Amino acid sequence: MKRRTFLQAGLAGTLAAALPFRPASSAPSPLTLTAASRSIDVNGKAATVFGLTGPDGKPGLVLDQEAGFNVRLVNALREETLIHWHGLTPPNAQDGVPDVPAPMLKPSESRDYGFPLASSGTNWMHAHTLQEQNLLAAPLIIRSAEDRGRDEQEVILFLHDFSFSPPEELLAGLRGGVSGGGMDHAHMNHGSMSTEGMDMEGMDMGSMDMGAMDMSGMAMDLNDIEYDAYLANDRTLDDPDVIRVDKGGRVRLRIINAATSTAFTIDLGGLKGSLIAVDGQMIVPRAVSRVPLTMAQRADVLIDMPAGGGAYPILALREGAVQRTGIILATAGAAVEKVASEADEKGPVLDLAFETGLRAKAPLAERSADRVVRIGLAGNMAGYDWRMTGTDALRVRKGERLEVTLDNGSMMAHPMHLHGHHFQVVAINGSRISGAVRDTVLVPSMQSVTIAVDADNPGKWAFHCHHLYHMASGMMAFLEYENA
Repeated sequence: MKRRTFLQAGLAGTLAAALPFRPASSAPSPLTLTAASRSIDVNGKAATVFGLTGPDGKPGLVLDQEAGFNVRLVNALREETLIHWHGLTPPNAQDGVPDVPAPMLKPSESRDYGFPLASSGTNWMHAHTLQEQNLLAAPLIIRSAEDRGRDEQEVILFLHDFSFSPPEELLAGLRGGVSGGGMDHAHMNHGSMSTEGMDMEGMDMGSMDMGAMDMSGMAMDLNDIEYDAYLANDRTLDDPDVIRVDKGGRVRLRIINAATSTAFTIDLGGLKGSLIAVDGQMIVPRAVSRVPLTMAQRADVLIDMPAGGGAYPILALREGAVQRTGIILATAGAAVEKVASEADEKGPVLDLAFETGLRAKAPLAERSADRVVRIGLAGNMAGYDWRMTGTDALRVRKGERLEVTLDNGSMMAHPMHLHGHHFQVVAINGSRISGAVRDTVLVPSMQSVTIAVDADNPGKWAFHCHHLYHMASGMMAFLEYENA
């Protein structure tokens, strides 16, 4: 018996799953994805937010890989918007960065998207503007024939941070302007050191051993914003999403950190899991009870539910703080006890220890890099000025292997995301590894990460920090193909 799936929308039958992808001119009618306003309840208070709903009116899309991406995006908002297909590798013209190269969709306008799907996996989609803060994001799950044949229940855990204050107000508060309602500067951890006054651009980052630097006495900057709530599937722990599962059944937990500026550690509680994929790409399975996820990262965890049944919280612990959110997996008839939205201790601070132990199941082919680039990540909280240095070297020819070392000389961690490609983590603080294949990697303060990417998708591709307010304040560059 095939088990139930969360977010199941009957989408499999709508896309002629057995056929290979066909050009838009001969393809079936596209699925409609609508960007619209909606209302949710946040701790007893109504909130108007945005959303992306499929043809069944539920959040997001579940697609069959073999059918390709065949979607009509409809803008039902009162303002312009555009959506980025995070984790997919579309042609450059169908990427979702405003005016790079496609313009925003005007209100009531629609646009068709069609391209093959290179792989299955847990992905998501979101606005590439401040609208992302207002929940203009949703899961985007690609399922292969093998996925559909497994006897497992799929459960999605979709995380977000929420503020009743407009994102423009939050950004103004960070920049030292009018303090937003969701901004609590008194509770910001600004650390005991910043890069203010340090000429990071003039430093030879290539000669620095970032991981060997003596950081004693220094405090990293964490959590720019004190949010009003932290959501899991649009809910808080005051009214969590309770998902019924079978006793002794297998659950595939697809976790997506869609938060704009909050990292989490996923805590399985009394359950044990096997991590099988990160960022939609398979890894050598790893036994886990906790999984760190920076912004935009995803994780697939297989869980064999106990035969005796019960209720099992899956919690997302806010980095360096006591706040938490999550869902409850519960078997039929199990009593569900209330879980406090604040823990007795702070959530772990993310580092690279977990990343170091990940291994790709299908690594990139062995070859030497054709181009090697070092990019500096710089900035400080004082003026809320964030930037990437050395980006003039981000040029590549089709077919080349590019290696990029990301040196973080700032006092904040940066989740770095490259559009249109997947990359492999090949070194951490100068030590070579055959790490995970990803599209987003965390670069903690005063650390370095090297990624390898094969240039197989020509165009001009955004490469940026996935902390929304860092990106909006300048931490964004482009990987450009020559003669594209």
